[in-house]
Amino acid sequence: MSVWDDLVGQEPVVAQLSSAAANDGDPAHAWLFTGPPGAGYVTAARAFAAALQCTEIPRGCGHCASCHQVLQGTHADVEVVRPEGLSFGVREARALVLRAGSTPTGSRWQIVLFEQAERATEGAANALLKSIEEPPSRTVWLLCTPSPEDLPVTVQSRCRPATLQTPPVDGIADMLVQREGVDRETAEVLARAAQGHIGRARRLAADPEVRRTRDEVMAVPRRLTGVSAAVAAAAILVKAAEAERDARTVELGESERTALRQALGESAKGRMPRGTAGALTDLEKRQKSRATRVMRDALDRTLLDLASYYRDVLTLQLGAGSDLVNVDLGPELRTAAGNGRPEVTLRRLDAIMACRERLDANVNPLLAFEALTLALRTG
Repeated sequence: MSVWDDLVGQEPVVAQLSSAAANDGDPAHAWLFTGPPGAGYVTAARAFAAALQCTEIPRGCGHCASCHQVLQGTHADVEVVRPEGLSFGVREARALVLRAGSTPTGSRWQIVLFEQAERATEGAANALLKSIEEPPSRTVWLLCTPSPEDLPVTVQSRCRPATLQTPPVDGIADMLVQREGVDRETAEVLARAAQGHIGRARRLAADPEVRRTRDEVMAVPRRLTGVSAAVAAAAILVKAAEAERDARTVELGESERTALRQALGESAKGRMPRGTAGALTDLEKRQKSRATRVMRDALDRTLLDLASYYRDVLTLQLGAGSDLVNVDLGPELRTAAGNGRPEVTLRRLDAIMACRERLDANVNPLLAFEALTLALRTG
């Protein structure tokens, strides 16, 4: 067992990080972890943080107290930043710089692990730049983002890159068999359906509701029998995303409000001290922003699943010989390919990408998806 065990198919990056962790004198003061969504670049950054704080030789043993604390998110000298909303602003960035300058309490390094660093605004990135460029001698920054281009060039150039690749299907299937207890045939189906996203593969394997939601999405092409059916299909997809949003945010939001009210001095009768309204309002804004992000992520995943369906159809129509993503739908995909033309399938893929652009432009999700399902019906 080691801290690197959860990295699937990333042997070059593991070798790079292991070597850097072993160099106690200079592991580089700032790192940029990038890769396709789901490849595990945040997991790699967390494993590297654990290896840097590890008290054993070789570094990254996975069983010492420091490794456990880092991997569980409780290490006092590892500051994990997870933007709750759609952006990470200047005020948060300045507070983070102050924390990053702290002296380690009992470890070798003060580490800042910034997940989804692409959410930093331009002003926030500029506020972080000075600390990333010239951090205190015992501070290490670990920035995580899908692509280097998501950050300003000035920040990119100050970081050492750790670039992950899309994990191979066989590697993900092996992980599902070993970690989730899935039989080999099912593991291969789920590994392909996850399209290289390890977290998605694990959720598909572990949660029947996640599989049911995906089945709803993949059933859309055969439901588009008329205008009313297309509109109904759009509503089903949006409601599924709303249900996921509520499931992930409602309970958490209530616990956050309760904890904050108690911390601010709520009385036994539920009354709040004067001057606390602003803190409660700020929390509500962050929660609303987080709910919006979760909703957008769910809708985007729906679009990617739909795109994989028509990608498979196009692959069959062109005789490309590539492996299917949705191998469990093989007969249906072959029928759809035989009944259609490549140019129509391409227009449908374009419609999916257009829907993504509309959502990025804050178009009402239901309207965007109704336009999409109607376009998919007509081709």
